[in-house]
Amino acid sequence: MSENPGIVVIGGGLAAAKAVETLRAEGFEGPITLIGDESERPYERPPLSKDYLQGKSTSDDLFVHDEGWYGEHAVDTRFGDSAVSIDRDGRTVTLASGDTVHYEHLLIATGSRPNTLGIPGADLAGVFSLRRIGDSDQIRAAFIEAKKLVVIGAGWIGLETAAAARAAGLEVTVLEYAPLPLQRVLGDELAQYFAELHRRNGVDLRTSVSVTELVGTDGRVSSVRIGDESIPADMVIVGVGISPNAEIASAAGLAVDNGVTVDERLRTSDPTIFAAGDVANARNTALGANIRVEHWDNAIRQGQLAAKSMLGEAVSYDWQPYFYTDQFDLGMEYVGYASAGDDVVIRGDKSSGEFLAFWLSDGVLKAGMNVNIWDVNDDIRALIGKTVDPVRLADPQIALTELG
Repeated sequence: MSENPGIVVIGGGLAAAKAVETLRAEGFEGPITLIGDESERPYERPPLSKDYLQGKSTSDDLFVHDEGWYGEHAVDTRFGDSAVSIDRDGRTVTLASGDTVHYEHLLIATGSRPNTLGIPGADLAGVFSLRRIGDSDQIRAAFIEAKKLVVIGAGWIGLETAAAARAAGLEVTVLEYAPLPLQRVLGDELAQYFAELHRRNGVDLRTSVSVTELVGTDGRVSSVRIGDESIPADMVIVGVGISPNAEIASAAGLAVDNGVTVDERLRTSDPTIFAAGDVANARNTALGANIRVEHWDNAIRQGQLAAKSMLGEAVSYDWQPYFYTDQFDLGMEYVGYASAGDDVVIRGDKSSGEFLAFWLSDGVLKAGMNVNIWDVNDDIRALIGKTVDPVRLADPQIALTELG
């Protein structure tokens, strides 16, 4: 082992890129190795189901750093050569190529992967999932030839790709197992709002249905079966959630439970190993609970936090989760962590397409959402955890800064 083995980061996504960037920004001068199973350098994933999928941006807009950044900052990159095992005793990572990399501290930022359908026909041509640049490229190319798209799953990816497909002129059917889209995240009232948004824009949204089979013709999907009905489909997008890529951590004997279990400093059960991003089930001190968050903002902030934590800085995971979406003419930001059964307060008129929504539990604000109203997210964030009068909260004549 070299005298200074440095820091190794497994994972070529946003959390990994921000960790490496922060290590150098904080003055770390030791060796850094960045390992990713994709051949591309780290990029941001949200546009893959939004602007990039619609052709409004290019791949150059996706990358976190310019191509030369890693060399200029003395980062040894191993793109396209995935990590296959961790030897905690020897403090080494073995790659698919057979190479071995030593570490003083290790960051696992391996992200997540799309869930698959365990039904007949799931492997037919024309059936897509969306996680990587190549996936988005294939889907966008398929939009050109296809006329009828079926989306299985009405989560964020499913609804965003449905909106993109409608913009491309396709007939779109969305199939959802739950009674409403996004019901578990937003609760009934706001879930119904998103259902109406899609139906208003020509999406055939069907809820409380189960897909039993994908039927093919000459090896390519041609229809989707729900019960006794067959829905014609030139292509299918599967958006039924994602699972953390925690296998390498589990095989190394680290604590794993719905992701790699880490404390508020993102340390695993091994004090030399950290985890960040989609794969990390982390202790959030603001919520007093372990949570695993699968969103862009969390990847950025946890990547930065992990870097500082590895350098011994006194930092912790103490912020509220944040995410956003763009669908049709709706732009939305959400901050906080609410339960579907919390009380909902609306400020403004939902029918106008511009309003705020808040979730309260026993009078305490748990989360807030701004829909087509901008520059208020910080004000909403400042109210989270405070006891708020719901009548005043609903009154648009009272400034958010006057509440709490």
